Amino acid sequence: MNMVKNLTEGRPLNLLFFFALPMVAGNLFQQLYNMVDTAVVGKFVGEDAVAAVGSSFPIVFLSVAVASGLSMGCNVVGSQLFGARRIHEMKTTISTAIISLSVLGLLIMGLGTLLAGPLLQLLGTDPDIMADSRTYLQIYFGGAVFLFLYNTLNGIYNAQGDSKTPLIFLMISSLTNIVLDLLFVVTFQRGVAGAAEATVIAQALSAVGIAAYTFIKFPAFRPDRRYMKMNRQILREIFQYAFLTCIQQSVMNFGILLVQGLVNSFGTAVMAAFAAAVKIDAFAYMPVQDFGNAFSFFVAQNYGAKKYVRIRKGFLLALVSVLIFCLVISAVVYGFADSLMGFFTNEGSAVAAAGAKYLRVEGAFYVGIGILFLLYGYYRAVDKSVISVVLTIISLGTRVIRAYQIS
Repeated sequence: MNMVKNLTEGRPLNLLFFFALPMVAGNLFQQLYNMVDTAVVGKFVGEDAVAAVGSSFPIVFLSVAVASGLSMGCNVVGSQLFGARRIHEMKTTISTAIISLSVLGLLIMGLGTLLAGPLLQLLGTDPDIMADSRTYLQIYFGGAVFLFLYNTLNGIYNAQGDSKTPLIFLMISSLTNIVLDLLFVVTFQRGVAGAAEATVIAQALSAVGIAAYTFIKFPAFRPDRRYMKMNRQILREIFQYAFLTCIQQSVMNFGILLVQGLVNSFGTAVMAAFAAAVKIDAFAYMPVQDFGNAFSFFVAQNYGAKKYVRIRKGFLLALVSVLIFCLVISAVVYGFADSLMGFFTNEGSAVAAAGAKYLRVEGAFYVGIGILFLLYGYYRAVDKSVISVVLTIISLGTRVIRAYQIS
């Protein structure tokens, strides 16, 4: 198959950079889903609408984290098998992942729709925006199965060294989301509901599109009785990786949920500022998060091929690259915080000022965040995911405790 790329041969830094670049671009486009929702409703509906979408963001981000965490566990197994050239086992792993995560996506779709209201109440969402927040979440969860399907197929390509194909479909769906946001919110005046509907339709487009392309373009992935089955042994191995990765992602976002609950107690204006600033913040450090994921695939393939010296060399090169990038992005966020907030609200407003203050404080610590993501990727790939969980608990625990101490 011409879509695969062997990460066990060649110059590590070049491989990492060119493999990570489409992943970074893809996740930046994925972040655009919710950012565009926030920007459109902020400009054309009002600050209450921004707060409504923002109050939903931690729960939305948690669902994305669960999907990506579970698929990452599948991807590590697939990458190790690919590196070891155990191709038939890898195909069975792929079928097991698609079946199991699609079923899980359907379950979360049902549970999320039912529990949207209670989850928002748990976060202390302002009663004035509760109806819009619940509407946004319920519609969003209605498309959860597409989120899980896309992440699974995205991981299948990444595990084999192809990060470009998923990017193409994500770019198409992101642009579709922007067009539909303007159509539903501005033209049809459907408010927050229209923003959520646009997101779900765009996610469905990317998931169905990449699935159809995969089965048409690559016969090896078409349904085949030899491989399209649930293998209990592989399923256990997948969840052994996926469980800890999912716990790590969930702990990370549970910390964000606790901070959101604190922010909600300060009123709608602060909620709107935090909602916009958090999206800019996530957009800023997303490249190093994806670089850490790309590094994880690099390590997993070389770990499967038993090329340990190559892993050490790759780690040192990746560390230097992350440090340089984080210093640059910290300077950009600090220097242009006011202008960045102007994308979501009017510059000079109280909302913009509060958000810019948050960005200048948070942006000063991107170096630490970058190193953490690199370590997460490494330990996940070498069968030591528990260390990633411990690091996450320490970092997020410190953040939450300090937030409540100084509030």
